Amino acid sequence: MKGWLQMFSTAWLGVATHKLRSFLTIMGIVIGVAAVISLMSVGKGSQASILSRIQSLGSDLITISPGFASSGGVRSGFGSATTLTQEDAEAIAAEIDNVKQVAPANSSNLQLVAGSANMNARVTGVTPEYQGIYNLKIADGSFFSDYEYQSSARVVVLGSTVKETLFADADPIGQTMRMGGNIVHIIGFLESKGNGIGSTDDAVVMPLTAMQQMIAQTKTSLGERRISAIALTVTDVNKSDEVVADITSLLRTRHRLSSTADADFRILSMEEMAQTLTETTGTMTLLLGAIAAISLLVGGIGVMNIMLVSVLERTREIGIRKALGAKEHDIWGQFLVEAAFLTFTGGIIGVIIGWGTSHLISYFGTMTTLVTPDIVILAVSVSIAIGLFFGFYPAWQGSRLDPIQALRSE
Repeated sequence: MKGWLQMFSTAWLGVATHKLRSFLTIMGIVIGVAAVISLMSVGKGSQASILSRIQSLGSDLITISPGFASSGGVRSGFGSATTLTQEDAEAIAAEIDNVKQVAPANSSNLQLVAGSANMNARVTGVTPEYQGIYNLKIADGSFFSDYEYQSSARVVVLGSTVKETLFADADPIGQTMRMGGNIVHIIGFLESKGNGIGSTDDAVVMPLTAMQQMIAQTKTSLGERRISAIALTVTDVNKSDEVVADITSLLRTRHRLSSTADADFRILSMEEMAQTLTETTGTMTLLLGAIAAISLLVGGIGVMNIMLVSVLERTREIGIRKALGAKEHDIWGQFLVEAAFLTFTGGIIGVIIGWGTSHLISYFGTMTTLVTPDIVILAVSVSIAIGLFFGFYPAWQGSRLDPIQALRSE
């Protein structure tokens, strides 16, 4: 124990004696650790924000989108075709087990005019179940009822951004506005969900039945009503895969697709989406950490350079210690502890600065950051490991010095 205390005492004396050199060495590690903390916190924050939005929609949610649309041999993205019908939604509700609620939806971009204000917005015709499926919360007013849906009432619920654009601070409840070539009554507006998955801030929601009357409704050759999407919830999240398989089989049969034909629809569960996005954002976080780790590597090389200089400057001191009976492991331990001390100190200061930087990014920027314990532990551990790794060679060099030659050194 006494030997270790002596080793730490000698290492501290070496650090304190050369304050400027020690400060510069520490700063190299501080910059590296702070960069790792702040950049990885951006990745972690993005991951947490995305997962939070998905979870707000509910892990029991499944969405069905139309497939590809082709024109002149060029395929557009998923959702560009019109392959889903309202009858598909009704068949899913009637024939598929473990389905709680089903909500068909049809969207169209329309011009909205209220007084002197106007804007273009996405208008979505839905069923009353849509509110529960997407967990839409009313800020004021109400969502349309089953009666209003069945009677094709021309009522709308505004997204928060639409409300602010058209009415600013005024109360829109009970007022009318022109939507395309029709007049509709406003019965409520939604709480803001922010930008991201499932956001309805820039949308207008109304009964699907009313929208089908107001806007030209396209139909299939069999007379079925085309829609933009189908959303549904399952009774048991653990049976999501089974429900997806059953829906796939049902829709392939209804759409008369052969066993070798590509599906003209896409089914996506929130659980699958969360897993995919977690993997993607995890990779991005690691990439950001790897980029920041380069500065740590540079700081480590700086530690090695400083320690080599320290060995050369203290050659005579090493010779005296060896002449007085110090063993190789005593000299080796002294310089190694000194390197570890410098990098540990730099790591702690770097964590504090990185933590503060991540909070500033979150406070003044548009990105969400999150500093987790694993990031802090990783950054400090790596900084110490770098100190030990790059301090090993100078320490070994110092321990191998011949005491006679060392004493002759000026």
